[in-house]
Amino acid sequence: MKKAFLILEDGTVFTGTGIGSEREVISEIVFNTSMTGYLEVLTDPSYAGQAVTMTYPLIGNYGICHEDMESDRPWPDGFIVRELSRLPSNFRCEDTIQNFLEQHDIPGIAGIDTRALTKILREKGTMNGMITTNENYQIDEIIPRLKEYTTGKVVEKVTCQEKYVMQPLSADAAQGAEAADAVQGAETAGKAQGAEAADAAQGAEVVSAVNGHFRVALLDLGAKRNIARNLVKRGCEVTVYPALTTAEEIIAAAPDGIMLSNGPGDPKECTSIIEEIRRLYHTEIPIFAICLGHQLMALATGADTHKMKYGHRGGNHPVKDLSTGRVYISSQNHGYVVDTDKLDPNVAVPAFCNVNDGTNEGLSYTGKNIFTVQFHPEACPGPQDSGYLFDRFMKMMEVNKNA
Repeated sequence: MKKAFLILEDGTVFTGTGIGSEREVISEIVFNTSMTGYLEVLTDPSYAGQAVTMTYPLIGNYGICHEDMESDRPWPDGFIVRELSRLPSNFRCEDTIQNFLEQHDIPGIAGIDTRALTKILREKGTMNGMITTNENYQIDEIIPRLKEYTTGKVVEKVTCQEKYVMQPLSADAAQGAEAADAVQGAETAGKAQGAEAADAAQGAEVVSAVNGHFRVALLDLGAKRNIARNLVKRGCEVTVYPALTTAEEIIAAAPDGIMLSNGPGDPKECTSIIEEIRRLYHTEIPIFAICLGHQLMALATGADTHKMKYGHRGGNHPVKDLSTGRVYISSQNHGYVVDTDKLDPNVAVPAFCNVNDGTNEGLSYTGKNIFTVQFHPEACPGPQDSGYLFDRFMKMMEVNKNA
């Protein structure tokens, strides 16, 4: 195994062994505290432009199961682990992480003290770093390059290239063990051949959207698959739109509801998308937004966002519903947060807060059929405590449709 190095912009160097691709990469170094779900983390488009450190010490022990992927490919620039299991054991296992990283040209490093690295990132804040197998690196030349790196506009990189349709499942299919497979097949076929192929791929009775069901426009800012799955299994016909789709096109399709997805990068970089979301805000169409979508809706309506010291990434973050006082354990992945200090209560009010640090976790928009959350109610990986928010969205569409 080849020696590899992780060099941080503060001059700290970790020495380990290379995993995956041997190419050199500079990226923003972040950490995730999930104990399982590493494949879902790797295939979450929100990690584009970042290298992910897994704090749990053993990663890869159950291998790769492609059914669990949250998008068509992995997105992080690099992968950092304490120990990589090279002999996975699981009846669903189809591959190893080592092969998976090599196939997708993602470099990584194993054998370093990931908890020491995490402490540095918590104390000094998220910083950039380089993963390299070059033993003759010149740190004085590397550090200026690290400090210059920015993730840039990564939403355009991760979004779908053209719109596609996913048809709703019947009640029986949605409740069956094959539902997840069917939805994934519908998405794949829908991308390739449109709604007719999606129907065939489902292998299940398709429920007509005009027969009491809802049509949802999902703006793909880097959407995880499970967002669409949660809508489809509730009987929604989901049309997935590329991130740069105009509000005019979405409104013209007359959807019953609009979903703004998660995604990567600094929300303030998405200037043209923010303008289109502002136009969507001024309609009467119910809107539900998650993570980046939550931040963009806030920016579109006059609020502000800022970068967090080290962000929230993991499957064990407690959030409080401010309307009931109830606390839910949530899955999270974000490095930016909405400033509630600059929130106009005539536009929106806080709906959720983080129990650990008090930061905003959701907004309810005054006089509008709009609510947004910073965390991931669709989970994958993580707890599904807050999955009821999809049901709230369904109720909003029902009330609006019958008004």
